Amino acid sequence: MAHPYLAEVGCVSEFLDKLAARDPVFLSLTEKRQALLMMAQVCSRAQALRARVIACAEDVADADGHRDVASWLTHRTHESSATTRRAQRLGVACEQHFHHLGAALLRGAVSVDQGHVIVAALDDLAHAGALVDATAPQWAEVLDRAETHLVEQAAEFGPRALHRLGERILEVVAPRWAEQLEERRLRDAERHARRRTWLRTQRLGDGTALVKARVPEATALRLATALEAFTNPRRAGDDAGSDPADDGRRVPYERRLGEAFCSLLEALDPARLPLHGGDATTLVITIDLTSLIEGLGSATLADGSRITAGDARRLACTANLVPAVLGTRSVPLDLGHATRLFSPGQRKALAIRDRECRADGCTIPATWCEAHHLRPWASGGRTDLANGLLLCAHHHHLVHDERYLHQRMPNGDIRFARRT
Repeated sequence: MAHPYLAEVGCVSEFLDKLAARDPVFLSLTEKRQALLMMAQVCSRAQALRARVIACAEDVADADGHRDVASWLTHRTHESSATTRRAQRLGVACEQHFHHLGAALLRGAVSVDQGHVIVAALDDLAHAGALVDATAPQWAEVLDRAETHLVEQAAEFGPRALHRLGERILEVVAPRWAEQLEERRLRDAERHARRRTWLRTQRLGDGTALVKARVPEATALRLATALEAFTNPRRAGDDAGSDPADDGRRVPYERRLGEAFCSLLEALDPARLPLHGGDATTLVITIDLTSLIEGLGSATLADGSRITAGDARRLACTANLVPAVLGTRSVPLDLGHATRLFSPGQRKALAIRDRECRADGCTIPATWCEAHHLRPWASGGRTDLANGLLLCAHHHHLVHDERYLHQRMPNGDIRFARRT
């Protein structure tokens, strides 16, 4: 004779057969609404009942040589391992620890999805007990209050909202420990972040290098904020993401961030950097005198990598540049002084005068622009207002790009044209 439990399950199966024989298409609108809600509750209760059986069926897995019930079910029912393990976690948690939640699941007051969220929140809270100055009985009482509160809130909130409530549950049920726990968690997270911080660079042999880093979240946010200050702002009616150098094609945001990273490094104030090798950190470029004056040819950085002479002249506008100028037979003629950058006062004056990028048709505001020497500093150009104007990072690169011609218009703006 079958056990009463199996007999009742058989009855459920018979009722499902009868239900399957009826077509819901003939239900009225009101009846369909009611059927949807009823079926949702029935399905959730059935899953909770199944999880309850799973929680007490370890002997089944042991008898058939499986690791656990979830593994046995995956093999016998052909369900996904993720589904069976999820059911097992819920059933074990409710049977062993969270009986109030288990009862709410069985009567349909809490859905299975809500149950998973509540279990996760209570598990986190249980682990948090080791981080605060609370005795085991005190923390057990906190867990009971948290379970009761979250089950009550399930009547009003779905899984997503319950997850947010679960993250802050300690502030509701035990506020005196919430601040202590938050401080401990943040301190541990900061120590973990410092231990896991790293950065490495890899030259790819095509003129680029790969930069990989893992840094604390706060540092990443500061970097993102700084990079966004160098990217073109989005303006109504402007295609801020297009690039004339790419024939008007839209520039991916990742590339604009990469260019912003280059601009950020060039804008760093060397005077505020730590001493390196006995001297303030500067950029030393070795270049032929003719190349420096004419902007043609190439220059060599201190680590042996090479850049164009035009890029070296552009860097002279914004970087703390020390040129090692070579004459005939590569004999050093002069190890020059660091270039005099535009002062903050001059920058403000340029911003008041120019208001935005002086490239023809560009509307990037002055606060996002760089100061450019009309007559290159390398050719004797002075760092003063008469010899300076503002260009956004994109057009500042273009003015030193040999692929482009540029001319000064009567109103002082600069117009660019690609060489044919």
